[in-house]
Amino acid sequence: MACRKPHATSIQTNGILLWIYRWKNPRCNGKLPPGSMGLPVIGESLQFFAPYTTSDVSPFIKTRMERYGSLFRTSLVGRKIVVSTDPDVNRFIFQQEGKLVQSWYMDSFDDIVGKENVLSSHGFLHKYLRNLVLNLFGSETLKEKHVSELDELTIKHLQLWSTKPSVELKQAISDMIYDFTVRKLFGCNESRSAEKLRGCYSAFIEGLISFPLNIPGTAYRKCLQGRDKAMKVVKNMLQDRRDQASPKKGDRDFLDTIVEEMSKPGSILSEQTALDLLFALPFAAFESASSAVVLALKYLRSNPLALAELTVINETIRLGNIVPAIFRKVVKDIEIEGMFKIYNSCRLDHIGLYTSSPFELYEIRGPPYIQSMAMEGSKFFMGFGSGMRLCAGAEFVKLQIAILLHHLVTKYRWTVMKDGKAVRQPGLLFPEGFYVQISNENSYEVAAKQ
Repeated sequence: MACRKPHATSIQTNGILLWIYRWKNPRCNGKLPPGSMGLPVIGESLQFFAPYTTSDVSPFIKTRMERYGSLFRTSLVGRKIVVSTDPDVNRFIFQQEGKLVQSWYMDSFDDIVGKENVLSSHGFLHKYLRNLVLNLFGSETLKEKHVSELDELTIKHLQLWSTKPSVELKQAISDMIYDFTVRKLFGCNESRSAEKLRGCYSAFIEGLISFPLNIPGTAYRKCLQGRDKAMKVVKNMLQDRRDQASPKKGDRDFLDTIVEEMSKPGSILSEQTALDLLFALPFAAFESASSAVVLALKYLRSNPLALAELTVINETIRLGNIVPAIFRKVVKDIEIEGMFKIYNSCRLDHIGLYTSSPFELYEIRGPPYIQSMAMEGSKFFMGFGSGMRLCAGAEFVKLQIAILLHHLVTKYRWTVMKDGKAVRQPGLLFPEGFYVQISNENSYEVAAKQ
């Protein structure tokens, strides 16, 4: 009796099942942490990108911590990921930058920010780009050139805001910082181009860290379209400046520096790298500070003790829970705690977990402890940076926050008119806005005497 050949459909079904099995159980010569790879290709991306409104750790991370512990594996947008929420492991990862690991961002992030951006570069190129930014926004330049100008600008805008019934604070701060930043980057004669560039960033925070689905109507698609428009504006500004005669020394801006660097014999600064840098800096400058200040006021409002202490000591607040997920690509085999071996086909995602609220430590340990942690640092505290790769604009952002909060808590009072929820997806958004009424403190004294 002749044997029947397997039906083609049956073979295909078995092949699909085998593929799914291999996806859920990736091969590894070592021992991977527990976890789930989710659906084939998609992985657990939908859960990761789901919006949430709590100030606690994201539900995606919290659920898996409860199920698997501080180390677990997953898959996001087709990439195999090992997630660490263990402070000691995270510190070890930070220390291995450029040795066992390299900073890495999702492909969709590079598509938006630029494949030759300063965040994704490594080695000599990263150091070179970082030094360019530090020459503009480093601590020495801030002391010599920017502190007094930022102080005057902040006072001017606070006075303006105090004359209005209410302001949407994040937008107002973003506009103030953006105007300052583009003057330093492109000079005062590029106001029209700068205005066009500002409009291109409107959809960025929604699509910068979103599911990379490039179809009409998605946040990712809108973000890519915004990048295309912005890059045209930046490219035109760069070309116009290259066509101009050399400016006087006192009139130089960052764009002049870029043109000069590109013209040097054997320069490693290509046009594309320059464009990616010029494109990213304005957005990074205004988005970081505006989000931090709004969150600061939201938390200060619910903690009068912290607000009183902040007013008395007249110092900036450190927002310890604004620590994004920072990815690393494994370049050599890593053994963690003698149990898990992670090989270079995986990615590492380490997330700082300190407290569900930035004031929880304040209430438990008191202001001296918080001041000590802020001033002396902590081996587990990675605000505004990622270990060895500290953000080149960190001091600039912290200065903006410090000056604004200093004047706001010592010379003004604010009333929240509309407290819109902060939504993370995982980028930080305020869909309903955060509206405040700002009043000059002297106006209360005058009213009291009447």
